[in-house]
Amino acid sequence: MPLADMLHSLTPSPLLLLCLVLVISLVESLALVGLLVPGVVLITSAASMAGHQDITLAWLIVAAFIGAVIGDGISFLLGYRHREQVTQRWPLSQHPEWLGRGSRFFERYGIWSVFIGRFVGPVRPIIPLVAGMMQMPPRTFIWANLTSAALWAPAYILPGYLLGRTWQHHLNLPPGLEAALLVLAVIIVALAVIFSWGRHQATRNGRLYRMIAGTARRLPLLRRPWLAMSQSGDVPLASLLLLVIALGSLSGWTLMVIGENGPLDMDIFIHRLFTGLHGDIAYSVGNIFAKIGDTFGIIAFALPWAAWLLLGKRWDALRHWGGAFAGVALLNIIGKGLFGRARPDTPDYLMGSFSYPSAHTSTAVVLFGLTAAFIAAEMPRHKRFLAYWCALALALPMALSRLVVGVHWFSDLVGGALLGLVVCALTLLHWQQQPRPSLQPCPWPLLSVASLVLLSARVGFLPPV
Repeated sequence: MPLADMLHSLTPSPLLLLCLVLVISLVESLALVGLLVPGVVLITSAASMAGHQDITLAWLIVAAFIGAVIGDGISFLLGYRHREQVTQRWPLSQHPEWLGRGSRFFERYGIWSVFIGRFVGPVRPIIPLVAGMMQMPPRTFIWANLTSAALWAPAYILPGYLLGRTWQHHLNLPPGLEAALLVLAVIIVALAVIFSWGRHQATRNGRLYRMIAGTARRLPLLRRPWLAMSQSGDVPLASLLLLVIALGSLSGWTLMVIGENGPLDMDIFIHRLFTGLHGDIAYSVGNIFAKIGDTFGIIAFALPWAAWLLLGKRWDALRHWGGAFAGVALLNIIGKGLFGRARPDTPDYLMGSFSYPSAHTSTAVVLFGLTAAFIAAEMPRHKRFLAYWCALALALPMALSRLVVGVHWFSDLVGGALLGLVVCALTLLHWQQQPRPSLQPCPWPLLSVASLVLLSARVGFLPPV
């Protein structure tokens, strides 16, 4: 089924939307899982879709109420019946500070902690679990769970529902946008979880690494290559998996793109959505990001950091960064010339340039992806996911700006992102072949300010390229 048809079929179903609200509320309230899921964004999007479809508000609040009650109830039971097992398993085994934060909150507010904690973001998914581990009487917990959920459900549902009832009329937004935004939010969350939690699992302390290492050592065919790779330290399993997944996905995606005579159905649908959002402000913001992501913008951003590496005589890091940017630029030139895909719109400064893959997207992924990988290597293990979330938050608007200004199809962005991940994986694999001295200490505040100054000058004084 084409994406456009899928989104249109998703929106009108009241039963599906009610189930979606219930599941989001449940997961957002579930022990620990709620820390990884942006429940406010997802439930606001779902409630907005429901409001636009005139689904009865009472049923929507009831669905959110039931999901919240079940989620907290499961969390309480886990703590009440499996206290020791919960603390010894991931992620609490890796993040004992989460449990400490919840315990201090529980000790401070006592039986009111379950009621209050429902509305306090950092401890919301932890408190029911802690209440169970502290052996709170089940009858007391049930009272607090039901009353807090009765207040929480309308507080979270009403803003999104009101938005859905009014935005189509007042903002004249294109139909299907609510479903598209919800799907986009789910994709963003999935990518962030994969590249933060998934990468942790592929390091020496992760379960995936230990499982693959044990399998490789038991099989005669894999034992010798694994031992050879591990002689210099950890096997770069995360980078290997990233290369395999990104290269396979890029190959399959490219075959799908070139197999169509023109844009994909999803390209046309998303292009219409962004065309309907066009306005002076959106177009200006899109052009700013477009300038930041072009050749001059990347040079302006990277120049202070390259100068610092040069002064510190870190020729190895300079070679890897230079090789990554040169490689992604060369692959973009080859890809555009080989596939020759026409753009939706071609301004004067892009005459003679083709669409697939998106060079802005691939370069942004290389820039922010490699930066996140190098920064994460210097951070404590339990905080490394923050670097990858920040990289995603920075690369995403750079890519979406190409849709706002109308010079790329959505599938161009996906191809560019996958190409950037391939280059990131190759660069990291080469970097990890031998032990490297730390890049610390790094004067990152000073370098960041210098990059912002140069980027401002680039945006203000130089034309787009």
